[in-house]
Amino acid sequence: MKKRLLSFARQLALMLLVIWTVVTLVTLLMELVPGDPATTILGETATIEQIENFRKTHGLDRPAFFFSYSSDKGFVWNGAENRYLDYWRGLLHGDLGVSFRTGQPVTEMIAERYPKTLILAAAAMLVSISIAIPLGVVAGTNKNKLTDNIASFIALLGISLPTFVLGPFLVYVFSVKLGWFAPTGSAYAEDIVLPAITLGGALSAILTRMVRSSVIEELGEDYVRTARAKGLSERVVIYKHVLKNGLIPVVTILGLQLGVLLAGSIITEKIFNWQGLGLLLLEDGINKRDYRLVQGCVLVISITFILANTLTDFVYRRLDPRIRLS
Repeated sequence: MKKRLLSFARQLALMLLVIWTVVTLVTLLMELVPGDPATTILGETATIEQIENFRKTHGLDRPAFFFSYSSDKGFVWNGAENRYLDYWRGLLHGDLGVSFRTGQPVTEMIAERYPKTLILAAAAMLVSISIAIPLGVVAGTNKNKLTDNIASFIALLGISLPTFVLGPFLVYVFSVKLGWFAPTGSAYAEDIVLPAITLGGALSAILTRMVRSSVIEELGEDYVRTARAKGLSERVVIYKHVLKNGLIPVVTILGLQLGVLLAGSIITEKIFNWQGLGLLLLEDGINKRDYRLVQGCVLVISITFILANTLTDFVYRRLDPRIRLS
């Protein structure tokens, strides 16, 4: 019991350290980007008074960090009244601040868009698993045969095609030429098909190669020969024994790739105009220098990535009890 508590405490401390690092780096990077958010959001026609009021309203008239640097004065201590500390005060109360551009709470903006990104990531994951497991099993059970070569070629092709190439290609074929799907938007359920295939294509290629390698490795184990000697059918041997043990490393990759799907969905959401968190981060946050919105979106993505890794560890231990004992 004590070991479990210590393990949980270490994991919690690591999660908090990662969150602190992400918030700090994002804040620092946004400060290093040239330009003034006030002039970017208000436009070139804004008066000096309007710009000053905007900066005062959103705290931009105060220093960003505890220290600031200038060529004539060097490092200067700014005290506790800075935007970085204000942001952390808000976070401790569950407040992500308000958008510079719209004045709407960032929490509400993210809550409106985040479910659509999760749905897209889940659909992409489903697409990748549906392709990778059957293809990987076929390739692994037919090592160096024609089916293996075909599956390996498809996997290599999937890895080689980036989303900004595959997405427009799918739009051209299935939307422009065939007219099966709408080219952009997220108003209907079928609109998710092309974005999910685009986002899940590269992941399915990675998983296919992983499943193939795992199946080949497991087929050489003693328990497989024992299962066959007992008279079990090849289908039972493959899908009940080999695949179960072979999926252990695949689960790890899936957990890690969830964060990649959330980050990679920025490009996919832009291509298909999918109104998710990635499009919100890119168009309303980064392009318009909305500091609070960028911080909130990146923070939510980071927390999701951390939770996905934690869930992966749990599933990993369930699949292989030896890890729990060690």
